[in-house]
Amino acid sequence: MDSSTQLTGLFVITVVLGIGAQVAAQWLRLPSIVLLLLAGILCGPSGLGLVHPDILGDGLEVLVPLCVALILFEGGLSLDLSRADQDITGSLWKLVTVGGLITLVAGAMVAHWIGDFPWRIAFLYASLVVVTGPTVVGPLLRQVGVEHKLAVILEGEGVLIDPIGAILAVVVLNVVLEQDLGVAAIATGVAQRLATGAVIGGVGGWLLSRFLRWAWFLEDELRNLVVLAVLWGLVWLSQEMVSESGLMTAVVFGLMLRWCEVPGERLLRRFKGQLSTLSISVLFVLLAADLSIASLRELGGAGILTVLWLMLVIRPLVVAVCTWGSDLSWQQKAFLSWIAPRGIVAASVASLFAITLTNAGISGGDAIKAQVFLTILMTVFAQGLTARWVATKLNVRAQGASGVLIAGCTPLGRLLARLLRDRGEEVVMIDTDAEAVEIARKEHVPVYLSSALDLNILQEAGITQLGTYLAVTKNTEVNAVLAQRVLEEFHPPRVLAALSLEECPLGMSAAFTSQLSIKAWNQYIATEAVRIGELVIEEEQSHLQRDHLDALIRSGKVLPLLVERPEGLRIVRANEEWQPGDRLIYLLHNPKPHTLPQALISGWPVNTHVESVLVPSETPSPQGT
Repeated sequence: MDSSTQLTGLFVITVVLGIGAQVAAQWLRLPSIVLLLLAGILCGPSGLGLVHPDILGDGLEVLVPLCVALILFEGGLSLDLSRADQDITGSLWKLVTVGGLITLVAGAMVAHWIGDFPWRIAFLYASLVVVTGPTVVGPLLRQVGVEHKLAVILEGEGVLIDPIGAILAVVVLNVVLEQDLGVAAIATGVAQRLATGAVIGGVGGWLLSRFLRWAWFLEDELRNLVVLAVLWGLVWLSQEMVSESGLMTAVVFGLMLRWCEVPGERLLRRFKGQLSTLSISVLFVLLAADLSIASLRELGGAGILTVLWLMLVIRPLVVAVCTWGSDLSWQQKAFLSWIAPRGIVAASVASLFAITLTNAGISGGDAIKAQVFLTILMTVFAQGLTARWVATKLNVRAQGASGVLIAGCTPLGRLLARLLRDRGEEVVMIDTDAEAVEIARKEHVPVYLSSALDLNILQEAGITQLGTYLAVTKNTEVNAVLAQRVLEEFHPPRVLAALSLEECPLGMSAAFTSQLSIKAWNQYIATEAVRIGELVIEEEQSHLQRDHLDALIRSGKVLPLLVERPEGLRIVRANEEWQPGDRLIYLLHNPKPHTLPQALISGWPVNTHVESVLVPSETPSPQGT
């Protein structure tokens, strides 16, 4: 069989195995890396012999950096720290810097004293496992559904520490090869590569964003390919200037394009996400297939114990130090301590290092590669398969997907935003009316101004992280169109629109009540002809209360807004079925606002209780109100 046929067969089999593993992982709700590693090991030379990475020769050393650069660029492009508070970002940067240093030193000590690695090889191993795996962490967190702040910290750590850890590992490798253990040499090498990558990635990203704004004639497909070409061009340029600075270039390039809000960013993110998934699938299968099962066996119990120390002692120590003084609870810190799976960067760099050490005549290349892959296998299996259970036990899972994005800074929308915010919910608003946006900003709620239904603005506003989308503009037809587009593009857990049941498309819910007259209620709120009340549905009177409440809703005197249940607070849907124990927050139309005390009609006091209005008499009648 000639070489071209072998190469074709290798790529076809690798892609089929990689994509098949991705499909199976989604079906089984497992981290994809688990099945990718198993597929590679089982089908490699040590298993069924279907995948032989050695056929690529030096091609593997070319393929790995380009694919890893693409993966890190996609991570930088997707990373959103704009909605993270200072306490979260502070802990994040400490994890990336101080945490990385602690992992390097403590990991080397454990690898030397327990794993019996020579000091230089021990430090090389520790530098490789400083990184976590954003390609593992992201899907894992989406499956588990953890609190927003934990997701921001873990995803941010994975994206930002990957280039830093990879550069640190390259510098340590150079030290090993040159037999120079000077701390100054390591610090200088890391700083030089980080600075070069940051400058080239930042300047290149800014210039490309200017070009894409000017190049209106480019179609979306060609625009995406231009970004890909520039990415690889900048990575190559960075590598030529300072070796191994390209990964930092890729991350900063992605961060800059996100910060500059390039046109078509949503489509670009989708395109790069698909390429990233393909790259991960191919790389993991190839790298795992190149792993010798015999080398894993040779590590024995010392190798397993080394990884356990890394997981159970060093990682909790890192989290404790880096989150000291933050407002994170002990449960949140415990979850951060448990979740630190290693991923594609550790695997790819370890594979390249094994080749480099072997070519340099230094023993230990295969052992260090096996130890890194053992770390990946143990962290991914142990943490990936138990993350949901641990998050549930620690009570750090989000109650569904929390937070609400409200489209429409109408009086009703602004009132809802305040009610939700005062009850601890994350709220973001969006509108096309600049004047309405300015009014909403006075409520201290994040507001975005959009000239139309801009899906990029919705992405920036956090639609992918928030649990509910509510369209509450003045026009019910617009509400239906907005909600339908969001449902098709982003698939949030709950999509609601202020319209009648007859106007409600399939797949979404009408909000509040089927008798809603949004124009009328906006007018009532604007003229302060409403009162805010709360009602608890009592077990003993639930039947009478529900009948009476439904009668008041049908009469147009009451508009139910929010219902609080043990599983959390949510916006009321049309034809909501009331349950005993429900705490209902509603608006009562009062046509004579001047007859009420001023304290009840100014400032929208959300703690005003007027349950007596909805307490039914023996013969429920809306006229009794």
